[in-house]
Amino acid sequence: MNKRCENIYKTARKNAGMTQEEAAGLLFISSRALTDYETGRTIPSDETVCRMIEIYHAPWLGYQHLKQSTEVGRRFLPDLNISDLARSILKLQKEIKDVENINNDLIEIGCDGIIDDTEKDKWALATKEIDEMAGAALSVIFAR
Repeated sequence: MNKRCENIYKTARKNAGMTQEEAAGLLFISSRALTDYETGRTIPSDETVCRMIEIYHAPWLGYQHLKQSTEVGRRFLPDLNISDLARSILKLQKEIKDVENINNDLIEIGCDGIIDDTEKDKWALATKEIDEMAGAALSVIFAR
């Protein structure tokens, strides 16, 4: 498990202003189990993560848990850069503009519903830009 994943549970708890002992009691787990989650020794169950989300008031934690602890999340969920609301909105606006800039290519590719060999590079760029826009939109939703 990478360093970012090791710390998402700790970050959520600290953002909630709780000690490990307080959080463990509310989560109905041992302090040792929480330490193991926060250091990456073990991955918490989905049920525990759901309780963390509710207790810490951290909906972003569910997304990050799936993104970092499951193969499906690692492969298919867009990356998020969660920050303050103003920065998240500005990033989304930038990504929307990037997608607007490739709109004509999207229309051209979509007209026949087939991505032919001459359109593959344009399609790769389009899907990259759309993925970045989706990540930026989720970052707005999860902004702190």
